[in-house]
Amino acid sequence: MKSYMQKKETVERKWYVIDAENVPLGRVASKAAHILRGKHKATYTPHIDCGDYIIIINAEKAKLTGNKLDTKMYYNHSQYPGGLRERTARTMQEKYPVEMVERAVKGMLPKNRLGRAMYKKLFVYVGNEHKHSAQKPEVMEVK
Repeated sequence: MKSYMQKKETVERKWYVIDAENVPLGRVASKAAHILRGKHKATYTPHIDCGDYIIIINAEKAKLTGNKLDTKMYYNHSQYPGGLRERTARTMQEKYPVEMVERAVKGMLPKNRLGRAMYKKLFVYVGNEHKHSAQKPEVMEVK
């Protein structure tokens, strides 16, 4: 029996909306990465970008369990001497909630050009509104 290998020309993509309100950040990110990768489909092929589009709303209301708000750190470096910048998860959630969710999802995708292509299908928004209603996205539950 031969294995099924999907071609990139035959991929059918859907749109999904995930509401991150009062859901742990890791669960939202892992569900989004799973769908972006295409692993929820029977036609999953590892070397093809066969995933769907994901819209995450209410990014500022994603939960962090335990005392991660004060102990989890996010690091950036400007590539200049002394250019290390540190932020706590509380600061990220208050000022940069979109970046916090995007980083969580991006960390769960492959680290190559295929992962970068998958990442482009992710859209994160603060609040309930998004601009992709014309695509008629389906609501996806995350427990």
